[in-house]
Amino acid sequence: MNDIRNMIDKKLRLDSSFFERDAHIVALDLLGKTVVRRFEDGTEVRGTIVETEAYFGEEDKACHASKGRTARTQIMYATGGKVYVYFIYGMYWLLNVVTGYEGHPQAVLIRGTDKASGPGKVGKWLQLDRSFYGEDLTVSRRLWIEDSDLIPEYKTTPRIGVEYAGEEWSLKPWRFIATMP
Repeated sequence: MNDIRNMIDKKLRLDSSFFERDAHIVALDLLGKTVVRRFEDGTEVRGTIVETEAYFGEEDKACHASKGRTARTQIMYATGGKVYVYFIYGMYWLLNVVTGYEGHPQAVLIRGTDKASGPGKVGKWLQLDRSFYGEDLTVSRRLWIEDSDLIPEYKTTPRIGVEYAGEEWSLKPWRFIATMP
C-alpha cells in the first residue's frame, strides 16, 4: 500500500521547474494546489492553498533578504523548491516556499489553506518547527506540495504587515487570495 501511495505522491508532487520561477508567478500558481504533511506515524494532513504572498529579492524592502544574506535568509538564496521557515511572536513557525534561481532571494509565504486561516495557524496545523528550514519540497518525505485540477478565481491585495517597507513596497498587490465558492 505504501508503494502505491509513494507512486501517487511522486506523480502529483510539484517538481523543481514549478518553483524555479519568479515569486509573483509561483504565488499565484500555488492557489488551489495541495500542501501535504506526513507525520512520523504515517498519517497525513492535506489542505488546499487559498492565500499566498510574494517576496521578491533584496530590492523588495518587505523581503527578509532586503538586508542581504544572513544566517536566517541563507536558504532564500537557494534554487526554488526549498522551505524557508521562521519563528514569530515566540509561538509560530511560518511556511515560505523559496522560488526562482540560486543567488536571487525570493519566496512565497503560505498565508492560508482551506484547513487553516493565517500563516501562524498554517504552521501550527502542519506542526512545523526549525527542522524544516531548508527542506526540499521536491523530495521530502514529510512535507510537499501537489498539483491539482483546481484553477480558482482570485483577488489581489497589498501584502499584510509590511508598512515598515515604505509605500512603494507595502502597497504592491502581491497577496493572492483564492475566491473559490
